[in-house]
Amino acid sequence: MVFNSLTFLVFFALVCLAYFASRRNWTARKIILLCASVLFYGAWKPSFLLLILFSTCVDWFVGKRMGAAEEQKKRRLWLLVSLTSNLGLLAFFKYGNFFIDNTNTILSWANQTQYEHLDILLPVGISFYTFQTLSYTIDIYRGEMKPWGSFLDFALFVTFFPQLVAGPIVRATDFKPQVEQAQKVTSRQLGWGLSLAILGMFQKIVLSDTLLAPHVGAVYAPGSSPGFFDSWMATFAFAGQIYFDFAGYSICAIGVAMMLGFSLPDNFNAPYAAKGFSDFWRRWHMSLSTWLRDYLYISLGGNRRGKLRTQFNLFATMFLGGLWHGASWNFILWGSLHGFYLIVERKLRPVIGSMTFLHNKVGHFVAWLLTFLLTCLTWVPFRAETLGDTWSIFCGMMGLNPSTGMIGMRASLYTTLVVGGMLLVQRMTRDTKIETLFGRLPWWLGAMILVLMVVLIVTNIGMARAFIYFQF
Repeated sequence: MVFNSLTFLVFFALVCLAYFASRRNWTARKIILLCASVLFYGAWKPSFLLLILFSTCVDWFVGKRMGAAEEQKKRRLWLLVSLTSNLGLLAFFKYGNFFIDNTNTILSWANQTQYEHLDILLPVGISFYTFQTLSYTIDIYRGEMKPWGSFLDFALFVTFFPQLVAGPIVRATDFKPQVEQAQKVTSRQLGWGLSLAILGMFQKIVLSDTLLAPHVGAVYAPGSSPGFFDSWMATFAFAGQIYFDFAGYSICAIGVAMMLGFSLPDNFNAPYAAKGFSDFWRRWHMSLSTWLRDYLYISLGGNRRGKLRTQFNLFATMFLGGLWHGASWNFILWGSLHGFYLIVERKLRPVIGSMTFLHNKVGHFVAWLLTFLLTCLTWVPFRAETLGDTWSIFCGMMGLNPSTGMIGMRASLYTTLVVGGMLLVQRMTRDTKIETLFGRLPWWLGAMILVLMVVLIVTNIGMARAFIYFQF
């Protein structure tokens, strides 16, 4: 069940009817949301429910035992149980066949018998809810929160359907106050939540799926060998496609949750207006980047153990962040490139800071443009199917492939207008929230924009594709 489907509209309408009909009983409303979340996730594949139930029960039990343990040694042991259980499941389902593939490659060199693939299907959203439940047990271990008293509240935290499949990743400390007290939904929340859902669907269906995705798919098809223009144009198109796809989902999730009275964290903040890669990761997939910072980078030592160790921690964090996205050497390359960028940026920061001529408007523009272009280079392995396809695109970008003409004039025009418009809007609004922008518009103009978005969504619904981040 996906947001961009008639099935979800019917599902959400029924959930809202039951939810608001029980407005005087907060426990009943939470039970309704939990049942709806279970139904939403079970619609993908009922057997997936066993995995999320396992993670929920294990971390609930571990949190209780950890909270009762007085010795640090016992608390560490219980944390190990949580880490082993959750990451073990993630490793098996997400990386089992990846490990077998690489083992078979080594065995083939030695002419040894190879292993067969595991007959497993990657559970939808497992990477996201695994990180959510781990935030709960790690926070208890660190003494930053106490175990929850209600299993119903904790189960709803893990399974809450608006963000279950592809985030934003919610912290237990942020969600707990929202389930402990009854949430009152105002007419303003309903209206703004619906507006966000429309905006998210417009970004996903019209901008990402209809105007950009077909051109990306033509150039990034396995085995293709695009020329200079096609390689760059398709990569710019994918930079827009993945932003509108994932930001669109996040905005929908935030809007749907808001209509139920819940607040989810922002996940994007004009990432393509970033000036530097630290700035980029403060703006792109913020719920993941802050999770990696707080639970991985800081746990490794952060920047407290010298320059060399800091560089290692940065690279290791981004390396594992790439691996989190998928069991592929392409994703590892993507994460490694970002780790390399962050290390170089940190080393150059003192030098750049002393060059006063770089701090004017021209210097800021150069920093922005260089950040965007280098970010686009990292999107190549993220999108390509294999390392061979990645190399082919890179060759095209360097002008080493013959001209192919895969992208015609109309596709080039669409890509230029959409991506150029995206960059312009993000640069103009890098320090402004969506609510503020809409608040400045006359009500009638805002209404006209939303109606136009709805018309474009309905007329292009046939072009809708699955959200890219569902595969993670």
